[in-house]
Amino acid sequence: MIKITADSTCDLSPQLLEEYDITLMPLHVLINDDDFRDGIDITPKDIFRYVGEEGKSCRTAAVNTFEYETMYEEVSPKYDAVIHISLGSDFSSCFQNAKIAAEKFDNVFVVDSSNLSTGSGHVVLDAALMAKEGREPQAIIAHLEEIIPKVDASFVIDHMDYLRKGGRCSGIEAFGATLLKIKPSIEVIDGKMTVGKKYRGNFDRCIVNYVKDRLENNDDIDYSRVFITHSYCSPETVQKVREAIEQYAKFDEIIETTAGCTISTHCGPNTLGILYKRKSKK
Repeated sequence: MIKITADSTCDLSPQLLEEYDITLMPLHVLINDDDFRDGIDITPKDIFRYVGEEGKSCRTAAVNTFEYETMYEEVSPKYDAVIHISLGSDFSSCFQNAKIAAEKFDNVFVVDSSNLSTGSGHVVLDAALMAKEGREPQAIIAHLEEIIPKVDASFVIDHMDYLRKGGRCSGIEAFGATLLKIKPSIEVIDGKMTVGKKYRGNFDRCIVNYVKDRLENNDDIDYSRVFITHSYCSPETVQKVREAIEQYAKFDEIIETTAGCTISTHCGPNTLGILYKRKSKK
C-alpha cells in the first residue's frame, strides 16, 4: 500500500482528502506574534477578520524538518511507501525541509509540485488515484514528473490590499489598481508566480472574461479535470464561472474547492482561479 501526503497548500476539499486517505501537513500562519497551523488552528475567514477588520499583520511560514520527520515516523511503518507532494520549491522551503527529513527513511519519497493551491492539488490527486489502483511508487513518481510541467495554474485577485501588506506590491501600485478597478491575473510559470493579463471592471465580469481567455479556442487542454478554487467568492460568482467553463470547454469533472490559508493570506478574499492540465508542457 502507498500513502500519499501533501502540504496543506494543495487546497483539496475535505471530501477528497477523506476519499483518498490523503494526509496533510499544515503550514504555519503567523498573526502578529501568534503561530497557527493552517486549517487546524485557523481558517481563511479568521485571517480576513484579523487582517481586514483588526488590521493585524499576517504571513505564512514553512513546515520545519522536525515536523516532517514526526509525520514520516508515524506513517512510514504502516505502508510500503510514502509519497509526499510539497508546495513548489520556489515559493517556500517546505520541499527542502521535507526532502531532508525523508533522508532518514528508506520508503519516503518527496515530490516538488512546482506549484501551489490546486495546481499542486492536481498532482496530489493523480498520485492518490494511482496509489488506489495499486501502482508502484516509481510509476507514480514518474507520472507526477511528467504532469507537473503541464499543470496550468492561474487566478484573478479582486483586492490588492493583501498583496500590499505582504510586501508583494507597493502601496502606489495597489492604490492605482484600486482606483482603476484593475484585477490582475497571476500565473504560475516554471514554478514561479508572474503577473499575467490585467482585467478592468467589476469582479464578476473580469472573472468571466478570464475564463474565456484561458479556455476559448485552446486545443492544448486535458479535459479530464478542472478545479474552481476560490477564497470565499459568492455562490453567484462561482456559478457564473462554472457556466463560462461549460460554455468554452467540456471537462469530465469540474471540482470546486476553497482556497486555504496560504492563498488567502497573500491574496485576500474574492480571489478565484481555474486550474487544469494541458496536453503539453508550457
